[in-house]
This record gives sequence, C-alpha cells and structure tokens, in this order.
Amino acid sequence: MAVDVLLGLQWGDEGKGKIVDVLTNKYHSIARFQGGPNAGHTLIFEGRKNVLHTIPSGIFHEGVKNIVGNGVVIDPIIFKKEIEKLEVQDKDVTSRLYISRKAHLILPTHRILDAASEASKGKLKIGSTLKGIGPTYMDKTGRNGLRVGDIELSTFKERYNQLKAKHAELINLHNFEYDITENEKEWFEAIAYLKTLNLLDNEEFFRQSLKKGENILAEGAQGTLLDIDFGSYPFVTSSTTTAAGACTGLGISPRSINNVFGIFKAYCTRVGSGPFPTELFDEVGERIQDVGREFGATTGRPRRCGWLDLPALNYAITINGVTELMMMKADVLSGLDEIKVCTHYMYGGKKIDYLPFSVEDGNVEPVYETLPGWSEDLTQIKDKADFPKTFVDYINYIEEKTETPIGIVSVGPDREQTIFWKS
Repeated sequence: MAVDVLLGLQWGDEGKGKIVDVLTNKYHSIARFQGGPNAGHTLIFEGRKNVLHTIPSGIFHEGVKNIVGNGVVIDPIIFKKEIEKLEVQDKDVTSRLYISRKAHLILPTHRILDAASEASKGKLKIGSTLKGIGPTYMDKTGRNGLRVGDIELSTFKERYNQLKAKHAELINLHNFEYDITENEKEWFEAIAYLKTLNLLDNEEFFRQSLKKGENILAEGAQGTLLDIDFGSYPFVTSSTTTAAGACTGLGISPRSINNVFGIFKAYCTRVGSGPFPTELFDEVGERIQDVGREFGATTGRPRRCGWLDLPALNYAITINGVTELMMMKADVLSGLDEIKVCTHYMYGGKKIDYLPFSVEDGNVEPVYETLPGWSEDLTQIKDKADFPKTFVDYINYIEEKTETPIGIVSVGPDREQTIFWKS
C-alpha cells in the first residue's frame, strides 16, 4: 500500500493528535517523524484527557504499531514517564511501541544549554520550550550526537562523557550556573529502561511493511510555519515539519507517499515569540483564547490568537502538496456576528496573495474579507445537514480560496466530535 502523511499547516497546536487518533483504525502503523517532547498532542475520549509528547497518537488502539522514527529526538526521562502514565490505563502499551535506533537522545546538558542560550538572548529569545530540542538537533547536524542505538554499545558511557564535556565548555561560555547530578542519575535509570523496549531499524521495518501491503500514517509535530527552512525564521523549531520530513524522518521514499492531510484551525494561534500578521489584541482575540482554551499542552503558555491567514495557509498547502484539509475548532467561532479572513498582504506598497520572505511586524499589513458568522452551538451536531448555512458557506469559502477539499471538521475536543465532511 502506501504512506499517508498528517501534519500541521500553521504554527503548531492545530489538533493533529486528535485526528491521528480518529484515523488510526485505517492503518497498520502510526509513525512520528520529527520533533520531540516539545510536542503536545491532546486526545480526549471516554471522558479522559491524554497528552502525548513523544509517543505517536495511535498508541491507544490495539493491534496498531506505533513507531518513534529516526527524525525524532528523545528525552529518556520524559519518555519513560510518558509510558508509565499510559500503562496505568493499558499494560500492553510497550508491546505496540517501537523506537528507531537512529533517533537522537536528549542529554541532561542539552537542556542546560537550551536554558543558557535562551537566557542570553534577552528580548530576542525565540520562545523555546527549554526541552533541549535545539541543542540536540545541533549536535545531530554537527555529527556529535548520541543515538538510541548507541545505548547497546559497550562504549556508550565513554561517548556520553565526551559529549557532556563538550557541553560543559559551551555552558561555561554563557556563565550559567547548573547542577545535573540528580537529573543525570535519573537519566541513566531511564536509559536502562529504554534498553528493555522494542528498538528497530526503521528503514527495514517500513520496507517490509510496505512490501506486505500495510498502510502507514506518518504523524508530524509542530507546524509548517515552524519549519527550520520554510517557517518564520528564526522563530522556528529545529526540525523539518513539512511532508519532506516524513521521508528523512522515517526512511521512506517520496514515491511511497499517497495522501497528505493538512490540519488547520478555523482561526490562527501561535505560542511564544515570532511574527503573527493576523494577531488580535482586542476582546475578540481574548474571547477566542478563552473559548478555545488556547493554552499550550506542553508548556501551559497562553497562545496568541488571530484570524485565519489564507496567504500563509496556501503557502503551507503548496509546500506540503496537501491533498485534503481538516479544519479544527470550528465551534470556537460560534457566537461571532462576523468573521474576518486575511486574503492578501500589503507588502512593500503592493498587494500580494503569498507569504513573502519577511512577515515581521511592520513589513506586512493583512487585508481582510469579512464573512457573516453564526450563533448556533456546533458541539452537539452529528450530521452535516444540521450545520447553519453561514458555517457551511465558511467551509465552501475556504475550499474555494485554497482549491483543496476539506475532509474532516472538528466541533469539539472529544473523539466523537468529528464530522467527516466529504462523506
């Protein structure tokens, strides 16, 4: 069969985890292809809320393999705690969880480096989650990193100490005080636990899986506008969050990819620093934040809120080759008399409909169209025919402007609050 890719089209927090969970029963394997414990994928079902950071969002489905790919960076401590929390609900979690030997490890000193670097930037800080993600990817590209497969080698402790010493020199340059004694002890305990799990050579796993005709869903973290190459640089993450990342982060070929599912909110949000052309600073923005419970699943930080940005959305659709859109949090906009959508930017004295090189404050001015809102509560609607006309018009408008069909509409956080729009 083939690989489908599911990823975010905005600045992350689009609701990817919920949709992966909803779609999992169609696939034999769910595979995370980038990011690390900076991700926070929230799943709500049967009255329970579950937040996943590193583990793929298909983990609650029996008979489905969940793979942490080579493009992911793993904090052994966080990973161990995440598993232990899941095992309270399901003792067989580890039997369907697999970790790539080529995935890189986050060391205790990576987290210290992250904190030291962010502190030194002052007002120019990028809004890091301080999980050690950036420094780990830096070691990966600098060819200094430690990988999961290294824990099986007799020289692992020696390699660890070498990298730790290198980090200590860098931390000293920041004049940053730290003590990792307790954290290091816990880290090695987590490494011992990691050795007991299913470690695999993921390229061979996927080759055999595809050969057998199995379906695979590649799960992205963060969002396209946080991509290291194509995001709002330098306020981005350290990995490839686009569809291309599924190839490099799992070891699959481009010709194996079939569908690309793009997840977006009915509005926009962003956590941390960085440009945000449609950000709202009024009571409407506050209302969206409150009704949408827009607070980071990993950090708890409030998310900045704004109107839907079509130039940015079309940019993400193009880069990823999106075949189908999935709109999240449609219910949050209920009760607004009118809804604005950014259709163009004023940039350098010209009106443009694409995302330019710089969207820093003052460089672009959003141009809006105003659409009628709806007052109806969408959270209990089960049938497409029962939605208010102005909401259906909003869907049709987005499909027309993006030239891409919307396949799923989410009207609440629960697994059951999902409408298959095309069916």
